[in-house]
Amino acid sequence: MFDSGSIVERGVRQMRAAQVSKLEGPSSIEIVELPEPVAYPGGVLIDVHAAGIAFPDVLMTRGLYQMKPGLPFVVGGEVGGVVREAPEGSGLAAGDRVAALTMLGNGVAEVAVAPADAVFKLPDNVSLEAGAGILFNDLTVHFCLTKRGRLAAGETVLVHGAAGGVGTSTLRLAKALGAGRVIAVVSTEAKARVAEANGATDVVLTDGWLAAVKDLTGGRGVDIVLDPVGGDRFTDSIRSLASGGRLLVVGFTAGEIPTVKVNRLLLKNVEVVGAAWGEWVMTHPGYLAEQWEDLRPLFASGAVTAPEPVLYPLERTAEAVAALDNRTATGKVVVRLR
Repeated sequence: MFDSGSIVERGVRQMRAAQVSKLEGPSSIEIVELPEPVAYPGGVLIDVHAAGIAFPDVLMTRGLYQMKPGLPFVVGGEVGGVVREAPEGSGLAAGDRVAALTMLGNGVAEVAVAPADAVFKLPDNVSLEAGAGILFNDLTVHFCLTKRGRLAAGETVLVHGAAGGVGTSTLRLAKALGAGRVIAVVSTEAKARVAEANGATDVVLTDGWLAAVKDLTGGRGVDIVLDPVGGDRFTDSIRSLASGGRLLVVGFTAGEIPTVKVNRLLLKNVEVVGAAWGEWVMTHPGYLAEQWEDLRPLFASGAVTAPEPVLYPLERTAEAVAALDNRTATGKVVVRLR
């Protein structure tokens, strides 16, 4: 049986972390003390100041994500913190302020290890809390719009779930990546204000959104729909596309995985495009670095503002994850550890 006291006596340093030991959803997350991790070969040891929460964390607490860490595991896959120890030749050094991907868990902990090629120095104007909320969402949106969506200068982008993490990221990034117009679809007036604050050109409510978008575009439709929601609005998303438009399938936070009648694609010369950033990263070495090379100057210059995360203390990690589960979260959810 695990005896934390005997470990402390042997000189192993302890840390607090948010751990899942049973697959019963966000409420099963507990704050525990664990031994600090040791850097593996090629790994960077990071003192974590904040950790980002993403929808895969919700799924993993129920064992529903495609990748399943063994129990028990620490939630969270992205962190903002300060390097404690880095391997030689990594370009990183103790004291560097960084954002990093631990990828499959191990993020919501006072100390984490991340592979050196997934650790990025933050510009001075980006806080560690904001840095913890950049990578998953902003790199996903960058991948969606540039690699899979082939966004061209001046095109119109529509995003569903626009007040959520991926949604607000789309609103912050799309214009800097070339979009001429960004339309946000939200469910409430309160979320409409969040979308406007994050840079939406136009905001429409989910009730009657397709007709509103047709009116806004003079009947033409939009060039790209970025959809992290799925569910029953999928067919209308296809209907909202202009000729040559692309519907980017990012996720299914609504729970239901929709289907498509391919004759709709033929009749309008439109595309439904899968956009799984994580799979692309794992099968295309070096792609993360390419993305950061594109985005870092935008953050450093202020052309793209860093997210203003919704902050939770470590003790409320279960609430933070639940906010994504019940879709009450607005913006990026981040847990503060220091």
